[in-house]
Amino acid sequence: MTTTYPAIDELKAQARRLRQALNERGTPLTHSAALEMIARQHGARDWNTLAALAAKPNASPKTPLFVGAHIRGRYLNQPFTGEVLALSALPGGDLHRITIHFDEPVDVVTFESFSAFRQRVNAQIDADGVSPRKTSNGVPHLVLDL
Repeated sequence: MTTTYPAIDELKAQARRLRQALNERGTPLTHSAALEMIARQHGARDWNTLAALAAKPNASPKTPLFVGAHIRGRYLNQPFTGEVLALSALPGGDLHRITIHFDEPVDVVTFESFSAFRQRVNAQIDADGVSPRKTSNGVPHLVLDL
């Protein structure tokens, strides 16, 4: 669910046209106020936020997720490749539940004298393929390369 934004030059041109139209109707408007209004129109909190979003290159289409898809990523900061066994939307529409079977078991313990291998995991992910749950050092449990 990636939103694409016009180039910054186009956004500034929209602000100039808005300012000109309002000034012609007797409602003076500064250029910065016009930029803020354009930002709101595009769903951003302010001009700086919109400018940052517009400066990002438009993301290429993400790898579609579906049952049977072969994916890669990091689980508990360990790289993996695997197959999606189950995928379902959770109520609210923001998160999905995913079940992944790793091609090779992943050692999820970093302690040298102990190992714990996992080959099948269940997790929640957002639209970017990132788990909202994080380890104690702030790393998401699951990050998919989409």
